[in-house]
Amino acid sequence: MTTKEAFIALNLIEHVGPVRVRQLLDHFGEAPVIFQANKQQLLQVRGIGADTADAICGWESNVDLSGELKRISDFGCHVLTQADADYPELLRQIYDPPIALYVWGTLTAKDKNSIALVGSRQTTSYGLETARKLAYQLAYVGVTVISGGARGIDTAAHQGAMAAKGRTVAVLGTGINLVFPPENAELFARISANGAVITQFPFNRPADKQTFPIRNRIVAGMTLGTVVVEANLSSGALITANFATDYGRQVFAVPGRIDSPRSKGCHDLIKKGAKLCEGAEDVLSEFEYLFPASNKPASPAETGVLPALSLSENEAKILDVVTKEETHIDEIIRTCGLPTSAVSVGLLSLEMKRMVRQLPGKMFVRVR
Repeated sequence: MTTKEAFIALNLIEHVGPVRVRQLLDHFGEAPVIFQANKQQLLQVRGIGADTADAICGWESNVDLSGELKRISDFGCHVLTQADADYPELLRQIYDPPIALYVWGTLTAKDKNSIALVGSRQTTSYGLETARKLAYQLAYVGVTVISGGARGIDTAAHQGAMAAKGRTVAVLGTGINLVFPPENAELFARISANGAVITQFPFNRPADKQTFPIRNRIVAGMTLGTVVVEANLSSGALITANFATDYGRQVFAVPGRIDSPRSKGCHDLIKKGAKLCEGAEDVLSEFEYLFPASNKPASPAETGVLPALSLSENEAKILDVVTKEETHIDEIIRTCGLPTSAVSVGLLSLEMKRMVRQLPGKMFVRVR
């Protein structure tokens, strides 16, 4: 049994979690040695009881390791373990780092400069547009945007990062072969092509109330800070913020309307000491050492000259529709014949390129 296979097997065994694996590794040194120990030897490890010892000793009867290895190969993903040099370093530092990370796509060294962008599934248009813009701005300067792949703010964050042609990572609360929510199948495929979709859960593990908080700790654990864009007082995004606080990471919150339930969670975070976030500069100012001025291209505000811009096929179609007269987003969608999500992302990108401007009521006008 190789070290990687041992970690994958440990991840499949009930009664064995990240904390117990750390205790076992402290005692035995290497993952394969754990499976060579008998029950009495296992019981000598701090925190290991009879149920856990029995589960490890009888693992071959309850765990289909060869089947899981085949599923990994057939799906086209790979697994990172704590023994791998490219396991995310920030994640390695938390109290309970995942035993194994299933990765569809690629994690790179650049992802150490990452920010979590999270929020509620039930959102307002303000929250969605804010999430897209923040993600676009962060990704544009080289920050990897990490979120949970859920409906609402998470999806908008991934879309904004991709519109900037930056990196984004989706952390799932299911096995990597399950698409939840189902409408994000295309989104996850696009993320995997230029970033990564990851999870700690084995194949075919469905979502439940336990898997999402477990997922949220990874989102907080592998990032320098967490930005909560829009959240009510019971939102799971607040769990991510709490994990970030526990890990000693910075928490940011975007303010909203004082009479909107969707903003209550963010306002509560600000009252408790989270940094108010009105734009990407509020996030980047906390990590200026990561982005020295010499590494940044001069902004149009500094040079007075807008850079030459290239348009994607979708952006060109959208720009052909938007005129100097106000045009509603529904009319743009109908005329372009593109999916709603593609139009939203394209308009955001064009807005960031200062080619269109959004007006109240989801109206758009062409700037140049």
